Amino acid sequence: MSPSLPLCTVKSPNRTMESPIGTPYLIQGGCLASELSFLLEPSDVIAVRDRPLMLDCRVQGEEPITVTWRKNGVALSLSTPPRMQVLANGTLLIQNFQKRREGSDADMGEYDCAVQNRYGMLVSRKAKVLLASLPKFHTHPLSMSVDEGSVARFQCQINGVPEAIITWERDRVPLNTTDKRYTLLPMGILQVTGVRQADAGVFRCIAMNPANTRYSHEAVLNVTGGAPRMYKEPVILSGPQNLTITVHQTAILECIATGNPRPIVSWSRLDGQSIGVEGIQVLGTGNLMISDVSLRHSGVYVCAANRPGTRMRRTALGRLVVQAPPEFLQWPQSISKPAGGSAVFTCVAQGVPEPHLIWLKNGKILMPGHNVKLTNNNSTLALTRISSEDEAIYQCIAENSAGTNQASARLAVAQPKDLPTAPQSLNASALTTTALQITWNEPSSNVTDSIIGYVLYIRKIGEPDSLELQEAISKGTVQHDVSNLEPATTYTLYLKAYSPMGASPRSQIVVATTLGGVPILPTFFTKMVNSSAVQVLWERPSKAGKAEGFRLSCRKVPHADFQQPIQLPFHINAHTISNMEPGAVYEIKLVAYNGNGESDSSKRLVSMAEEILSDQSTGGNSLCQCKDGEASLGSIIIGIHIGIACIIFCVLFLTFGYRRSLFLCSKGTLGSWSVPSDNMGNTKEGTNFSRVEAAGQVVCPGQCQVITEQQSPSLPGMGTG
Repeated sequence: MSPSLPLCTVKSPNRTMESPIGTPYLIQGGCLASELSFLLEPSDVIAVRDRPLMLDCRVQGEEPITVTWRKNGVALSLSTPPRMQVLANGTLLIQNFQKRREGSDADMGEYDCAVQNRYGMLVSRKAKVLLASLPKFHTHPLSMSVDEGSVARFQCQINGVPEAIITWERDRVPLNTTDKRYTLLPMGILQVTGVRQADAGVFRCIAMNPANTRYSHEAVLNVTGGAPRMYKEPVILSGPQNLTITVHQTAILECIATGNPRPIVSWSRLDGQSIGVEGIQVLGTGNLMISDVSLRHSGVYVCAANRPGTRMRRTALGRLVVQAPPEFLQWPQSISKPAGGSAVFTCVAQGVPEPHLIWLKNGKILMPGHNVKLTNNNSTLALTRISSEDEAIYQCIAENSAGTNQASARLAVAQPKDLPTAPQSLNASALTTTALQITWNEPSSNVTDSIIGYVLYIRKIGEPDSLELQEAISKGTVQHDVSNLEPATTYTLYLKAYSPMGASPRSQIVVATTLGGVPILPTFFTKMVNSSAVQVLWERPSKAGKAEGFRLSCRKVPHADFQQPIQLPFHINAHTISNMEPGAVYEIKLVAYNGNGESDSSKRLVSMAEEILSDQSTGGNSLCQCKDGEASLGSIIIGIHIGIACIIFCVLFLTFGYRRSLFLCSKGTLGSWSVPSDNMGNTKEGTNFSRVEAAGQVVCPGQCQVITEQQSPSLPGMGTG
C-alpha cells in the first residue's frame, strides 16, 4: 500500500518529472513553479583556429540567476576588451579561438556552465572543445599489379579532427564513382572489382576537413592479362576489423575476396542470431553496412567467401561493440523535510558500459560523511539529521565512455512553523478479520487549508520498520478503513498530514487487532536466581503480530489469589520475579494477549526451598544475578565446569573409597588390631574401629554399607591370616 497523493509535474527540456507532495518549489495555484533547470547545455564541439566559437547554456528558474563558465574546473576570467564574454542568454562567446598562448594550450579543454539562484547551484555537463586539425597521412596507398578481372584494393589513413572526408583521384582526375565496380569506404579504402585494362593508372587520396586539405602519395595500378585464367581458391584480401561505435552511428564492416571463379561473400553472426534486414546494406561486392546501430547489433560478425557450387569457403571474423551513453531510469525527486529528519534521493541510470554515478551538492562533489551515506553503487543518497546547511540542489552525474548525463533535485529543510500540526485523537478499532477502521479529529480551518492529504503508516507488531506499509488518504477525510490485513493480528498505526512544504509530525501511535481469535497458549520455564528470585523465560509466537504482549503473575501457595499481573510488551521474553519468600512455594502464571482477549494460561509451581539448600552448600552466595530478558553466559559456563568437576570428584571418591574399604576391612589385615564384640558378633559401643565379617559384608562407621568382594585381595607386605 504505497501513497497515491496529488502530484505536480515539473517539466525539463528532456524529460517530465513527477514530484511528490512536500516539494519545496514556489507554489502557484496549488502546483509547482519551474525549478532551476537547463533548457540547453553545452555540447562537444570542434573549433577552428582564429574563428569565433559559441557554447550554449540556457536555463529556467526563479530569477535572479547568475551564470558562470568554467574551463577544466576553473572559473574563466573574462578579459577587457573581452575576447570571451557571456551573452544575456548565458551563451559563452569566444571571439577568436586560439591554439596556443604563452606557450600553453589556450582555448582547448572541457567547459561547463554553473547556474545559481537563491535555492542553490546547478552544473551542466562537461563539453569537450577540440581544435580542428589535419596532420599528415600515416598510411599511404601502395602500388600493385593485378590480373585482369581480379580485385584491386588501395588504402590511406589519416587522423583528423574532425574526421576527414576522403576522396580518390586517378591520374589527378576525380574518380568516377558512378561505376559500380568502384567502392569507396569512409575509412579511406578504395576497392576495384573486375579490374580492366582501362583501370590502370596513378591513384591517390585527398583528405579534407575544416582545418586543412592533404594529398597522399601516389600509387600505380598495373593490370596484367591476356593469358587464360587458372582456377584459384577463394581468398579474403581484407576482412572485418574490430569496431567500437556509439548507438545511432553507422557501422561498416569490410570484406573483399578474390578467386576464380569469383567467390560469393555472405555474412552471419557467430552467436547464430539473425543480422536482420532493417538498416542493413551491402556495399560493393561484400562490405556490410549497418545504419543507425543499436545495442542489439553488438556481436562477432563472420564474413565467408564461398566458391560457387561447392562448400569450399574462407572466413574472417570481426567484433562490433556498440556503446550507449547513460540514460536515467529514475530521477531524483525534489523534497522538503523537517529539520532533524532524513532525506533520500534515488538515481538509477543505464548505459553500455555501465555508468558510474557521482553526486554533487551545489556543484561540488559530495563525499560520504557523518550524515551523508551513499549505497547501491551510489544510486541512493541518504542524508540524516538534516539541518539548514543541507538545503541545496543535489545532482546525480552518470558517466561512461560513451557520454555523460545529469539529473538534479532540491532539498528544502522545512521549519516546524511551516508544517501542519499532527493529526489529533487518532483511534483504531476492528471491523472484520481483515480490516480496521481509524478515525481522527478534523483540524481547524486555518490548518485544513494548507493540508493536501494524509498518509497512514501501518506496521504489524513485532516486525521491523522496513516492513512498514503506507496508505494515502485524501484531504477532508476524518475516517478511513484499512483492508487486506491478516486475521487475529495486532498492528501499530499512526498518521501524518502533508502540505506542499512537507509532512507534519506523526500523530500518537495506536494499537489495534483484527478480529479472529486470541493468541496461542505460551510455554515457559523457570530458573532459580537466588533464594528470593526466579527468572521466567518463554517463547514468543512464531508469527509476528499475533500477540500484543504478555501478562505475568504469581501467587504464594496456598493463597488463592494471584498478585497484580506484570504487563510486558511483545518483544520481551524473560522477566525476573524478586522479593519472594525463601523456602516458600509459588505458582507462576503466564498469558499472551491481543485486542481479541487473552490466551489460555500456562502455570508452573516453583519451590524456593531448593535454592536454600543450594545457598547453604555455596556459603549462601548466588552464582546468578540476572536482569529482565537476560541470561548470564558466564554463569552457564561456570556451572558446566562445576558439574564436570563434581562428576570427576565422585568417580575418584568412589574408586579410592572402595580401595580403602578393602584396605581397612579385608580379612587378616593388620593382625595387631583388636575389635571387641559380644557373643553375637556385634561391635561394642565406644569402639573407634568396627570390623565384622559376615558373609562378606563389612559395616563401617556412620551406618554406611559397603559391599565388598567375596574374597578380599591380599595387599603387598600384609598377612592374610
